[in-house]
Amino acid sequence: MTLPIDVTLQLPEPRTPDPHDAPAIRWGVLAPGGIAHAFADAVAVGTASSVVAVGSRSKERAQDFAEEFGIGRAHGSYEDLVADPDVDAVYVASPHSEHRDHALLAIEAGKPVLVEKAFTRSAAEAREVLAAAESRGLLVMEAMWSRFLPHYDVVRHVVEAGLLGDLVAVYADHGQHLYPDGPARLSQPELAGGALLDLGVYPVSFADVVLGAPASVTAVATLTDLGVDASSTITVTGAGGGHGVLTCTMAAATPCAAVVAGTEARLELSSTFYTPGSSIRLVNRAGDVVDERDGGLPDDVRGFSYEAAEFARCLTAGERESALMPHAATLRVMETMDEVRRQTGVVYPGE
Repeated sequence: MTLPIDVTLQLPEPRTPDPHDAPAIRWGVLAPGGIAHAFADAVAVGTASSVVAVGSRSKERAQDFAEEFGIGRAHGSYEDLVADPDVDAVYVASPHSEHRDHALLAIEAGKPVLVEKAFTRSAAEAREVLAAAESRGLLVMEAMWSRFLPHYDVVRHVVEAGLLGDLVAVYADHGQHLYPDGPARLSQPELAGGALLDLGVYPVSFADVVLGAPASVTAVATLTDLGVDASSTITVTGAGGGHGVLTCTMAAATPCAAVVAGTEARLELSSTFYTPGSSIRLVNRAGDVVDERDGGLPDDVRGFSYEAAEFARCLTAGERESALMPHAATLRVMETMDEVRRQTGVVYPGE
């Protein structure tokens, strides 16, 4: 394919290290659900680390997971997992409603912890986890896997370099047909269900990468009969004046694309923008595609490999947070989603 030539605009190469080059650590997986399967596979295939233990409230489930991934120890309780002396770090893969308690359990046992996104149900819970980790001098990181991928580094680099000019607008959507016939947890307020924490966290976190802390947040939503959001639409305004329009739904499949538009050029991320399969196009003011990069990863790397490798690097270096997913960004995303829920009337039991 021949692209129009524009010598002033070019996509930079990603600065993302090969995840195989990160130091090896020993992982313990807390809650062997679907996302834990993806993580265990990514660690085994794409990093030098290993999963050495798994914990579940069901000994049988833990044993099945351990057998599938060749893991040495299967614990029938989360308490036994975090107490395992051979575990260097704990990966929390339970539902959102349990993240706070399970992260604190690991921290109290002296274990660094990687917590699946959304980090917690609320910013208040996030602050509690971060404060506990700080008091123990432990690394804690949100497993927002997209922020560690090579193509997100390209986005960051383009924005930092000012190639787009002044940022004007960010668009991102994430919709999957998961309701009413999908996982039951998405319908249940007690499990922090709904589209926002499961799907909306992706466009909200993407806008945070590009725009930083929002100066304003507005939102509307369509709620289910149990009071969680089936669909939410969010607008944010960055400190520099750029606007973000972010949507999520569990009632329909949407393109799951993203655009970052500036006064001089725009970036277009294809479906699905938050995965390594997304391609990136750089488009100039005249509408010409001046550079393009296809998505995809090598066969010996998985998307989750990058977050696991970053955690291993930070842990080995004695760091308490990652520069790619700093605690301040985790709090900003949680605060934004708190405000969305406040405006749309979504309340979880116990709040």
